[in-house]
Amino acid sequence: QVQLVESGGGLVQPGGSLRLSCAASGSIFRINAMAWYRQAPGKQRDLVAYITGGNTVHYAESIKGRFTISRDNAKNTVYLQMNSLKPEDTAVYYCNADINPDWNRHLAFNYWGQGTQVTVSS
Repeated sequence: QVQLVESGGGLVQPGGSLRLSCAASGSIFRINAMAWYRQAPGKQRDLVAYITGGNTVHYAESIKGRFTISRDNAKNTVYLQMNSLKPEDTAVYYCNADINPDWNRHLAFNYWGQGTQVTVSS
């Protein structure tokens, strides 16, 4: 079994910063791309950023220059550093990863975390 567990969400004032973490655990052979998505109330879930196994990164236009995605392969963890937060960044943030499990090393499966709430408000 493979699990993704997010942490680091919370309430922050506009202009503030938060750092989200997502740790993968379980029977993991290889972690490929890892990503962060977010979903605001009444809206669809949108891609925020992703990072490939080779550390190529991609960002949504709305957060470019403010958010930074990174990963620590030794810890099976992906991070999202969020700076200059705005009220419109308020959402549930979800971690996503493509993982080859130990029990099927030739096939990658897509996994989601349970989400962590980020609220930007004064």
